[in-house]
Amino acid sequence: MKAVSATLVLLLLFMVSASFQDLTVAADGVVPDVVCDAKCRNRCSQKAGGRCMGYCMMCCGKCSGCVPSGPFASKDECPCYRDLKSPKSGRPKCP
Repeated sequence: MKAVSATLVLLLLFMVSASFQDLTVAADGVVPDVVCDAKCRNRCSQKAGGRCMGYCMMCCGKCSGCVPSGPFASKDECPCYRDLKSPKSGRPKCP
């Protein structure tokens, strides 16, 4: 019984710390590369080339860690990510 409760406590602590990490990212404006890397790997998981990751990492940093939740998720989840445009062509910059 003690082993089960200890495991549940550790799991709860992990979940709480993970949620506070996203709050810390948004509060101070600095996004750790680990956060963007994981989100961009998910976003670019269906792409073959490496350009997707490069652009996604740049957009993630500029948008305080906001990246759409999957390869086919709507960019409307992150308005900043959606609205970044290339200055030359005016096309969307973020994959």
